[in-house]
Amino acid sequence: MFHPAKLFLSLALLFVCSGALAQAPLKVACIGNSVTFGAGLKDPSRDSYPSVLQTLLGNRYQVSNFGRSGATLLKKGHRPYFKTPEFEAALDLKPDIAIIHLGLNDTDPRNWPEYKDEFEADYSWLLDTLKKENPKVKLFVSRLTPIFSGHPRFRSGTRDWYWQIQELIPGIAKANRAQLIDLNKPLHNRPDLFADNVHPDKEGAAIIARTVYQALTGDFGGLQLARIFGDHMVLQRNEGIPVYGTANAGDKVKVSFADKTLTTLAGSNGNWQVIFPPMTAGGPHTLKVSTSVQNVAVSDILLGDVWLCSGQSNMAFELKNSADAARELPQASNNNLRLLKLHSLRETHNTEWDSTTLAKINQLQYFAGNWQSSDPSAAGGFSAIAYHFGKQIQQSENVPVGLIEIAVGGSGIESWIDRKTLEHNEKLVDLLSGWRKSDFIMPWVRERADKNLKNSGLVNQRHPYEPAYNYEAGISHFTRSPIKGVIWYQGESNAHNAELYETQFKALVESWRGSWNQEFPFYYVQLSSIARPSWPHFRNMQRELQSQIPNVGMVVSSDMGDSLDVHPIRKKEIGQRLALLALKNTYHRPVTASGPVATSAVKKNNEIVVAFSEARDLSASGNQTLTGFELLTEKGISVPVPARINGKHVYLRIPEGGAKSVRYAWQPFSRANLVNEAGLPASTFSIPIN
Repeated sequence: MFHPAKLFLSLALLFVCSGALAQAPLKVACIGNSVTFGAGLKDPSRDSYPSVLQTLLGNRYQVSNFGRSGATLLKKGHRPYFKTPEFEAALDLKPDIAIIHLGLNDTDPRNWPEYKDEFEADYSWLLDTLKKENPKVKLFVSRLTPIFSGHPRFRSGTRDWYWQIQELIPGIAKANRAQLIDLNKPLHNRPDLFADNVHPDKEGAAIIARTVYQALTGDFGGLQLARIFGDHMVLQRNEGIPVYGTANAGDKVKVSFADKTLTTLAGSNGNWQVIFPPMTAGGPHTLKVSTSVQNVAVSDILLGDVWLCSGQSNMAFELKNSADAARELPQASNNNLRLLKLHSLRETHNTEWDSTTLAKINQLQYFAGNWQSSDPSAAGGFSAIAYHFGKQIQQSENVPVGLIEIAVGGSGIESWIDRKTLEHNEKLVDLLSGWRKSDFIMPWVRERADKNLKNSGLVNQRHPYEPAYNYEAGISHFTRSPIKGVIWYQGESNAHNAELYETQFKALVESWRGSWNQEFPFYYVQLSSIARPSWPHFRNMQRELQSQIPNVGMVVSSDMGDSLDVHPIRKKEIGQRLALLALKNTYHRPVTASGPVATSAVKKNNEIVVAFSEARDLSASGNQTLTGFELLTEKGISVPVPARINGKHVYLRIPEGGAKSVRYAWQPFSRANLVNEAGLPASTFSIPIN
């Protein structure tokens, strides 16, 4: 049947659609240097970020590439952009939208040292010039894409000048009422995409295009919670509770938790966050997050204490393989102990990885896991040391405890430190570039990485042993949520260079505390004993670190060692010793947490008297003969000597030729047996004789 009203509506819709199609597309000018141009790409006309952006935006936009290789923002730079034909063409276009990405070449020593005071004014002039051609132009100012440490001028100035420019750009955007696009954040952890350390490859250009597309359209894929949030999780009690994620720009986000509701708007970068006030231990609670079109819920959340448990294989050693597994697993069910194990995509065994694995590792998709309540299955596959630590804390404090295990067998400490910390430490920056051929990295570590990566042809193929990798792929996802503290067991893959590790460990603690903006406690395990010559020096260095960093503590594990196996199976004692440290220093319980600590060695008559703190009565474990002491003579000869105990002192007879220092537990594999009244062992040590 004929319906005039329907015909009229159809004609009206056709007229509106025809008008929309006839409307001129929005003109987008991509202004920049070689990164914008697409230098290094096989086909910049197809693969440069402006070309990919055109595809993403569609016909409603006309995207033009005005990139000029080598161009500087500075007018007095060696190749100023404002003098290029590309800039003239951009002005002639009279763009509706302009995306500016300039500043990389200004780090050249010909430019920044001479003219840095003019950078802000020159940038403002460029933006004002674009406005004169089209007063309605929408301006986007970009934080710079990365320059990685393999760049030949990195240490000589580029690194520092690059960050000086980065710090100026947000202020430039604000002063000129331009929107800021951060092109550093999506790429700073992707050196695999930068074969020459400056120019992104095809995938990198596509990431830039997607980032710009999101800024232009506000489309960030809708509502998403950060990956740390999941059913059965534990949130840190007595701290502000941040809940955060992404949504489309401008979306109103409603967050409900524990009978409180907060609202916020997603920013122009898609990020949103609310912070609930501190809460005491308890639960379970449900977290509900919604926009006008989406809803997300996380259930069975407890408030308690969250501990991060990290390191290499001895931290990853599973409870089901430990000496106490048969006794512990049947009683492992505990709803107030929650476990988040970050499983590795592939173990670093002596195998060659396939192309799919290699690609996912480059994309930082190496860790995955979900929160679980402790039960025999979940606990059995969890870190034995972390489990025993958490169990003792939970029982002592009677609060929920959440443990996050993120550990990688064979990984060096450098893989757990953030990139910027490594780049700005003069002793550590050289770890980053060419790490697979660097003597700073233990040969075994390099050989294993080479085996895993044999099928990759990429110059900067990534690997979990690579400096900064485990921080970027794992740790970085947790730094916005408060934690109670860290337990750490690592060092086997750095034992070849104790002096370097001293610097690295300090950098690690500083890195993590800075990332969380928390001065949380950091408790670590001293390496065990095994027949490896460098280990006594390494253990002694670890002992000395305790006095050099605030709010850290160390537990001894040498008495649990195995002469041939780097993975001793007695883990319960180590976890409990870590718990004692936390109970005493973090929870302020009246417990003994340390073994005897040597404070002095003094010559008295024909004996050396070694004094100890952290003990009322010294003894030899198992009521055996005291062993483990030796004296270093003036000629550098190590002489084992008998030792006797009197209260808090140990007496050693001076050998012929005298002695200059006392050593204890100095054998790589040691059965030294000095303990205090709590049965806790003394550390390996070397101290001078006064």
